Amino acid sequence: MSRKTTQTRRTVVTIAAWSIGFLIFFPILWTILMSFKSEGDAIKAPLAMLTSPWSLESYHEVQERSNYALHFWNSVVLSVGSTIAALIIAVPAAWSMAFVPGKRTKDLLMWMLSTKMMPAVGVLVPMYLLFRDFGLLDSRAGLVAVLTLINLPIVVWMLYTYFKEIPGEILEAARMDGASLRAEILYVLTPMAVPGIASTMLLNIILAWNEAFWTLQLTTSKAAPLTQFIASYSSPEGLFYAKLSAASTMAIAPILILGWFSQKQLVRGLTFGAVK
Repeated sequence: MSRKTTQTRRTVVTIAAWSIGFLIFFPILWTILMSFKSEGDAIKAPLAMLTSPWSLESYHEVQERSNYALHFWNSVVLSVGSTIAALIIAVPAAWSMAFVPGKRTKDLLMWMLSTKMMPAVGVLVPMYLLFRDFGLLDSRAGLVAVLTLINLPIVVWMLYTYFKEIPGEILEAARMDGASLRAEILYVLTPMAVPGIASTMLLNIILAWNEAFWTLQLTTSKAAPLTQFIASYSSPEGLFYAKLSAASTMAIAPILILGWFSQKQLVRGLTFGAVK
C-alpha cells in the first residue's frame, strides 16, 4: 500500500512539474514558432497562425537589416568580461567573509544584497552623466563595469555560501605548511570550490546576457548587445511580430543552449545554501 502511494505521489508530482515547466517555457516556444511565419500570418488567430506555411522570410530580413554578428559578439564580451571582473573582486571578498568573519559580516552581506532592491532608474541620471563626462557612452568597457557592479552582490553571496562549506582546518593546514595568502586562495581554496565558482559564472553570464535596462540606456550602436538588437524591431509604426520573434529567437538561442547543457550546475548554484 505504501509503495502504491509512493508511486502515485511520484506520478502526480512528475505531471505537475512537467505542466509548470511547460507553462514557463510556453512564451519562448510561441516566440520560436512565430519566428517561422510571415508578418501576415503572425497576426492571425493562434490556430490559423499555427496552420499557416512555415517560412524563413523573417530570418532573412533580420539578417539583411541588422548586423547580428556584431551584437552577438558584444553580448559575449559584456557577459564574459563582467563575469571575470566580478569573480576577481568577489573571490577575495567572499574568502574574507567566510574565513575571517567579523561581527558585522552578515550586516555587510545584507547591505550588499539590498543594493539589488533599488530600482535602476533611480540612478539612471547620475550614471548617464558620469558616462557622458568620462566618454564611456556606447563603450564596452563602461558596460562591463556597470554589469560587474550590478551583479557583484549576487556573485559574492553565492561564493560565500560555497566557501562556508569548505572546512577551515584545510586552510589552516596550508598556512602551517607555509602557504602565503595568495597561494592559499589560488591553489587551495579555488580548486576545492570549482563547482561553486562554475555555477556562479554560469548564472552571472545569464544575468549579464539578459540585462536590458542599462544596455538600452547607455549604448546606441558600437557596443550594443543583443538586447538592443531585439529592441530595434519595435518602432513607432508598430511591432513587426514575425521579425521581432526571429530576432528574439536568435538572441536567446545561445544562452538557451548554454542553460540546457548546464542546467544541473545552474540548479545547484541557485539552491545551494538556501536553507542557510
